[in-house]
Amino acid sequence: MLVRPVAGCVDPRPAMSLNLQDDQLLALFQRTRVIAIVGLSPNPAKASYGVAEYLSQFYRIVPVNPNYDEILGITCYPNLQAIPIRVDLVDVFQRPERMPALLPEVLAIRPDTFWMQLGITHEAVAASMSQVGISVIQNRCTKIDHQRVMSGA
Repeated sequence: MLVRPVAGCVDPRPAMSLNLQDDQLLALFQRTRVIAIVGLSPNPAKASYGVAEYLSQFYRIVPVNPNYDEILGITCYPNLQAIPIRVDLVDVFQRPERMPALLPEVLAIRPDTFWMQLGITHEAVAASMSQVGISVIQNRCTKIDHQRVMSGA
């Protein structure tokens, strides 16, 4: 399979520094059905667009961006609570300082996993989510991890 590079999704860390084992990531990706992408841009040059386009081959993608009605031909919702179906994984493309504002929305919908993309971490938010049983992944790219672990599945 030909893999196109996506702007903003180049993992600068050596593989040994990753904190999740590939078998754990594989299990997560295999049980996930619906992914809400917060901060999805309609701009094909943006990392969020490339990641969403890739993930849409395998999952039901739900765009979350209050500025648009539709992205990638899919209905876009203004916030997580407006999504009418259960979300398994929330994938976030927003600045770290935006994470505390997302916390109440995420706690209201209780996804299995909250994923902060490369360059995004927030320990206090991660701790709050972990306390209620939401798995948290920080500073990683869903596309990079999916391509790596699913290629060996």
